[in-house]
Amino acid sequence: MKRNGLLSRRSILKGSIIGLAGVALPLVGRSEYNPIDNAAVSGKPHPNYPAISDDIVAEVVGKSHFDLEKVKSLVDQRPELASATWDWGFGDFESAIGAASHVGRRDIVEYLLSRGAKPNLFTYTVLGAHDVVKGMIEFTPGIQRTLGPHGISLLQHAKAGLRMESEMSAGHVANAKKLIAYLEALGDADGKQYEDLDESEKPKYLGDYKYGEAEDEGFSIKLNMRKNISLGKIGAFGGALYKIGENKFFYNGAPSTVVSFQWNGDKVMSLTVTAPDAVVVADKII
Repeated sequence: MKRNGLLSRRSILKGSIIGLAGVALPLVGRSEYNPIDNAAVSGKPHPNYPAISDDIVAEVVGKSHFDLEKVKSLVDQRPELASATWDWGFGDFESAIGAASHVGRRDIVEYLLSRGAKPNLFTYTVLGAHDVVKGMIEFTPGIQRTLGPHGISLLQHAKAGLRMESEMSAGHVANAKKLIAYLEALGDADGKQYEDLDESEKPKYLGDYKYGEAEDEGFSIKLNMRKNISLGKIGAFGGALYKIGENKFFYNGAPSTVVSFQWNGDKVMSLTVTAPDAVVVADKII
């Protein structure tokens, strides 16, 4: 009985060692298998860890406007980025697939879909999916008035869908044109039309405006590629401003935010950003 008892204890001890080894080995194996995780753990995490770095999110959304190869290099490594969304300012949210959609980059849209991006009304519109878009509008009347990133309308997305016409099949081109005609016939799929800002007035708004002592506490008013005045962080480009009244503008993609300018004679002295969470006054410095 003692011998049996001794063997029993040895068997238990041996089994425990094997059991511990069995637990430890997979951990070592996982560590060796995924060196990226080791590097991340050994280094200093970025400020918003474990969320994905803001720099990476901003890059994939930004590059989705024009650079398929760069988008692939980012998303192939981390497929979650196919659904990345960035706030360009004041709640002007844009996803990677949203960026590719409003500039008509059908190739980037299709790639992102293949990697798990979430399609929406604007996705199907830029792809010229006439029957799908028509069905969505009929199911939800008025949805055609919904604006995409940067306040870009559904009809503008449909027209952007022909940007790569030379690389599209005849069927895809026909559907895209059919969808454009359908949206034009609705009469309200092109968004709100804003007041014109006289070309001679635009230079008066341009410059830097400060609201604090820190280097980044301010705004820059510049002309964007479409020759609209735009507001961004100081030193940078930002969202377009659309005139809605005397010296009063809507910040694109953020209907709750209004930017107004204060004048002294024929000179702009300051601007005021009015949003639900804050009212900020910035004085013009240049």
